[in-house]
Amino acid sequence: MRLLLDMGISVEVAAFLRSTGHEAEHLHELRLGTLSDSDILARAVSESRIVVTHDLDFANLLAASSAKLPSVIVFRLQNMRPEKVISRLYSLLADHSGDLEKGAILSVSELRIRLRPLPLDTSGSGRA
Repeated sequence: MRLLLDMGISVEVAAFLRSTGHEAEHLHELRLGTLSDSDILARAVSESRIVVTHDLDFANLLAASSAKLPSVIVFRLQNMRPEKVISRLYSLLADHSGDLEKGAILSVSELRIRLRPLPLDTSGSGRA
């Protein structure tokens, strides 16, 4: 999978993903640490990448735009050490690759994973 890792995610996670055959880029490595969230989303769309972040603003931007892509994985772990993120992310990519290819937001906490297909339903009706 092609991934773009935001600044709140360790560079070590990108290195691990590359070592397992994924195409992972980190904003720090690209020297794009000051890129706005909307520019990060635009870059991810243009490069067919999934955004991996710790920032809840991405879901708000996707909701406001009714976008179908890019997919975003939002980590809400209390412990964001690289090994904790890696262990959750590795299984997520395997278990939810189809959802991520179609367009989705995955919110990841210690206790659960919440999957929301894109575009997000902002009408309150529960239907997309």
